[in-house]
Amino acid sequence: MQTQMKQAKAFKGARVQPTAVRCTSYGRARLAVSCQAVEPKKILMMGGTRFIGVYLARQLVEAGHEVTLYTRGKKAITSQIADDSDWGYKKFASSVKHIAGDRQDFDDVRRKLSGSGFQVVFDINGREAVEAQPLLDALTGRGGSLEQYIYCSSAGVYLKSDQMPDREEDAVDFKSRHKGKLETEDLLQRSGVNYTSVRPVYIYGPLNYNPVEEFFFHRLKAGRPICVPGSGMQVTQLGHVKDLADAFQACVGNPNAARQVFNISGERYVTFDGLARACAKAMGAPEPEIIHFNAKDFDFGKKKAFPMRDQHFYASIDKAQALLNWTPKYGLVDGLKDSYDKDFGLGMCRKAADFEVDDMILNKLGRRSYSYA
Repeated sequence: MQTQMKQAKAFKGARVQPTAVRCTSYGRARLAVSCQAVEPKKILMMGGTRFIGVYLARQLVEAGHEVTLYTRGKKAITSQIADDSDWGYKKFASSVKHIAGDRQDFDDVRRKLSGSGFQVVFDINGREAVEAQPLLDALTGRGGSLEQYIYCSSAGVYLKSDQMPDREEDAVDFKSRHKGKLETEDLLQRSGVNYTSVRPVYIYGPLNYNPVEEFFFHRLKAGRPICVPGSGMQVTQLGHVKDLADAFQACVGNPNAARQVFNISGERYVTFDGLARACAKAMGAPEPEIIHFNAKDFDFGKKKAFPMRDQHFYASIDKAQALLNWTPKYGLVDGLKDSYDKDFGLGMCRKAADFEVDDMILNKLGRRSYSYA
């Protein structure tokens, strides 16, 4: 009880008990059976013009928060997406604010944010602890306004283990390629700031700049087999970007999120082979031919033969479901269909089709070559 009281004091915003309320989503009405009303906050988002931030910024504005994006300003601050209605987008575009700046210019960050009055920070694109320090310098201390620092970390921080799924209390690996994320979490913990760290597994959905589902969509569209490393029975996990945005929003002003770490992803796990078949179902394509290969038999140079790490990789989301009153809305196939229908199926992709590595595999295995489609 004392712990809960201390967590509650970390927030100045009023909060009500979960209740059924009417919400809107990008201009389309939906019934959310478990929304939590939070006093509007002045929110700073580092990034926000691609993928996660695009959806999260819309949700935060829709919830009544004042949202400012901090970007270099090299691309449009807002643009209409497939999920937007015309009037919903106009409302969002007229509401969101912008600060132009490079977060790598630490002194400039401090100058621009000192005295700015931001109550909540969403650090969506931070990779290193040195990038978070200027934000803490500017928004905490004497006269500081910061109530909560919400950080996008990664489930890739966990140390490999014989027991799975990965849980928030499990050992982490400071030698992993995500060590900068861990060092940022460590900085936030030591700083005494009220922080929440979110650790997604693989993220997918419309506008995904990582070629996760796009890898499969390209090959299915071309009628090509899908080359999968090993047995194809490696177990992994994907979480839809809109479910991730929901989880981020559920952290705002939530006493249960105070100084906590949460894994966020989908509820179900899937094998590599199963993911290939799920992508085919999502786009209405025939079940694909799957070719297994041993990655050790090849030298692909800097190119990747498969978009996911060749190992089991999945995490428990029980803690987030229990403490944040959050649960994923998307199953895997319907989430992939949403991604396909609102992105790849509209003729949009982040990277052009490239089957060079596939043909290396097929030729070595004595399979016929396929023409590019």
